[in-house]
Amino acid sequence: MDAEERRRGILESARRSGSVDVGQLAADLGVSKETVRRDLNRLEGHGLVRRTHGGAHAVESAGFETPLAFRTTMHVPEKSRIAAAAAELLGDAETVFVDEGYTPQLIAAALPRDRPLTVVTSSLATAGDLASAENITVLLLGGRVRGGTPATVAPWAVRMLSCFVIDLAYVGANGISREHGLTTPEPTVSEVKAQVMRAARRRVFSGVHTECGAASFCHLADVAEFEAIVTDAGLPAAEAQRYSLLGPEVIRA
Repeated sequence: MDAEERRRGILESARRSGSVDVGQLAADLGVSKETVRRDLNRLEGHGLVRRTHGGAHAVESAGFETPLAFRTTMHVPEKSRIAAAAAELLGDAETVFVDEGYTPQLIAAALPRDRPLTVVTSSLATAGDLASAENITVLLLGGRVRGGTPATVAPWAVRMLSCFVIDLAYVGANGISREHGLTTPEPTVSEVKAQVMRAARRRVFSGVHTECGAASFCHLADVAEFEAIVTDAGLPAAEAQRYSLLGPEVIRA
């Protein structure tokens, strides 16, 4: 197995499992840990993985995006804490946008049921979860349904959003970094999220710490456009401070 073939195998493992461990890869491939570290550094240099202590996480890109079913199995306790903390930021908002994805779905489940609320969403799962909720009116954006998420995209969804003024938007992304802002692999998804940013008075980003520092294909917003970033304690306090210097409050749930 040459170096390129080995790196392709490492990348496939990272994308299949979400993350890889240096020691386990070295044992599986029959090479030294230092060789694996060099391979991971090369893959990171190409924007395909992000190094962590002892391993690496797969980075979503124009050619790779994890399906919703996989996301529901990763970092579940962290996502539950993030969702609870994000829902507490609702304030007096009466109209709310809830993005596609598993963490936003958990945020929707944490929203109060004791007062009237209108929820706009592109997520079929979120719309289904809230459809019978007392006091909540659900508006599902129209458009083409993406199979992996599943959620609505394309010009129909963007045009529908352009008619709204939304009090608070809970926006997710595949990556958030101080240099590149919020990014996502799919252009049609990016268009919907960018229109949400224009329609919303207040904006909250929610995502696990592994999304911080990662950059994908399509830029949709800058960090400074958000009033809050809600993540987990896996984001170092020093890095949280760097994000806060750009404007948003950083909450490590």
